[in-house]
Amino acid sequence: MQKAQDFTKVMQDMTAAFPFDAKALQDSFRNSAAYGEKFVKVALEAAEKSNEISFKWTKDALNKVADLTKVKEEPAEYSKAVTDFASAAAEMTAETLAAFAEVAKKAQMETVELMLAAGKEMSQDASAAVKKAQAEVTAAAKKATAAASK
Repeated sequence: MQKAQDFTKVMQDMTAAFPFDAKALQDSFRNSAAYGEKFVKVALEAAEKSNEISFKWTKDALNKVADLTKVKEEPAEYSKAVTDFASAAAEMTAETLAAFAEVAKKAQMETVELMLAAGKEMSQDASAAVKKAQAEVTAAAKKATAAASK
């Protein structure tokens, strides 16, 4: 019966031949966490601003409803009050939607800027890591070639 081969030594040799840079991994994790913090800040600012807009819209709408429900002297004033309320509500809605759009636009622009910066930084880090690994592999290959020719 054939016994299964133990690959522990093979894996240890392979890992030793390709050194692992813990500092690079730590730096990468730190950079990712920093970008995560920046993305969350953008999202929280947008949510806070959206909440402020919603609050103002609700407050203004309730004030308009209060004006609408006040007692009037003439029946025709009720019709005018309803027309004024509808007009004010439409105007408030348009202004509020425009304010929401500005918040979304700002958040989108900040997110795109962060993504571009992160991509550029990752590209530079990857390029540096590849160059370093290439130099280490070349040095190891030269060392192995020198040892084999002895």
